[in-house]
Amino acid sequence: MDKDLIPEGVKRCPFPVFALWVLIILAVIGWGVYAGIIILWKGLNVTGLNNVFGFGLWITADLGVIALGAGAFFSGFLFYGLSRWFKSLKEIKKIINLAVIIGFICYTGAMLVLALDIGQPIRGWFGYWHANVHSMLTEVIFCITCYCMVLIIEYIPIILENRKLDQIKVLHHFGHNLHEIMIVFALTGTFLSFFHQGSLGGMWGVLFARPFAYRTGFLIWPWTFFLFISSAIAAGPAFTALICKLLETITNKKLVDDSVYELIAKLEGWLLAIYITLKIADTLYWAFKTVPSFGLKISKFYHDPYGFWLLVLELGICGILPAILLVVPKLRQNNFILFGALFLDCVGVVVNRFVFTVQTLSIPVLPFEKFRVYIPTWQEWAPTIAMIAYGMLIISLSYRYLPVFPRERELNPAD
Repeated sequence: MDKDLIPEGVKRCPFPVFALWVLIILAVIGWGVYAGIIILWKGLNVTGLNNVFGFGLWITADLGVIALGAGAFFSGFLFYGLSRWFKSLKEIKKIINLAVIIGFICYTGAMLVLALDIGQPIRGWFGYWHANVHSMLTEVIFCITCYCMVLIIEYIPIILENRKLDQIKVLHHFGHNLHEIMIVFALTGTFLSFFHQGSLGGMWGVLFARPFAYRTGFLIWPWTFFLFISSAIAAGPAFTALICKLLETITNKKLVDDSVYELIAKLEGWLLAIYITLKIADTLYWAFKTVPSFGLKISKFYHDPYGFWLLVLELGICGILPAILLVVPKLRQNNFILFGALFLDCVGVVVNRFVFTVQTLSIPVLPFEKFRVYIPTWQEWAPTIAMIAYGMLIISLSYRYLPVFPRERELNPAD
């Protein structure tokens, strides 16, 4: 029965091996669910969150995966929006299914973890019904929810391409018709994701009482609004390429052409170079103009364990270095350098989200306050790791039973 569900013309590992792999993943997810039940039963007091750290590991993870999941909307924009004018972008089609699946995982996973972070999920609907129209988080709530729906719609045609499901005439026609209008959902997703990525950054930039995060900007938008967008598009496709390469390594198969990796590396290199230039300019303006205007010194914001090393890691090691490695053609021709640079790119955006989430709250804003350190408990780690396991489960099932990679049969004739 399992063999009848596998895409025609390709090979997969024996079902007992796959079943064991799935059981291990389900065990990790079960651990996360157990921790989630404890949190919902006993409250957030079992976590490292408190009156100082209202945001912590979960929000860092959510902001990180949402940025890394930007490969879905940006790949869709490149393929459906720009490929008719730039023919080389048609290569994105070979990996766009994986980008959609990763986007689906990132956004649905983030929504699930948020159910724990809000403390009282039974009141989660308040944000929709009693919306604060003056808050950027309101726009984030609606855009993330709507884009999550868009990703579900984009994922459905991929599911319906399963060999057994495709034999059902009604589902075959439904999936085909969805494919025909997918450009509408892809461009709608681009619009929604563009604004919520920006508002996630803008939320921090308007915090006047938090000088570490506060930024000046353009009209009502602080510079962090634009920086979060540019950092997401400079990391999202890189994450998709890394997951694809990881799948190739695990399965010992060629899943996409090398030209796809070359295209993504080139695009991400220039996008990262633009972002890191703007980020450095923003940091310098903040350090030498904004901070002194508050009567403070930059040294006030960096204390162990959140020292200057975080700034060096984010801007230098995970910013300038991978940008150079990806922009220079001769360097990115080496696979180790190419994928190493893409990895650093992804680490950089997660560090950026950590800095805004945790370091911002650790810094005292009143004279009698002390510098605080946030330590997440296992009840926070378990759901976060379970979210990663959830992603592994979806990718495993999708790869085994769905034709995710249109070139797989051609690239692996031995199958």
